[in-house]
Amino acid sequence: MSQQGAALQSYNNELVKCINDLCQKRDELHRQIKEEEEEKQKLQNDIRILTERMAKVNESLSKKMAARNEFDKTIAETEGAYMKILESSQTLLNVLKRESQTLREKSQTQGSVSQRTMTQS
Repeated sequence: MSQQGAALQSYNNELVKCINDLCQKRDELHRQIKEEEEEKQKLQNDIRILTERMAKVNESLSKKMAARNEFDKTIAETEGAYMKILESSQTLLNVLKRESQTLREKSQTQGSVSQRTMTQS
């Protein structure tokens, strides 16, 4: 019977060792789970913060793009009006040149007539 007792004691020791190994593995796994849960919580918090920042940036971008579009519209309208002013200035200049030429021609014609009248007298 002492052989059976020794065998039983050996089985018992091995069983206790296996249970202890399983407990250590479970404890290590539990530690890893806690670490990953903490990491998950941190990441969720980071995502929340980044989502809020993204919303603020999108809102700011939207406002700035609308303002830029208003600048573009104002610039286009101003450039169009300026082009009309340039065209009007060019037209005015051409009219003035024609009138000036006409006046010069009339003045020269009248000068010639006056000289003829003077020479004929």
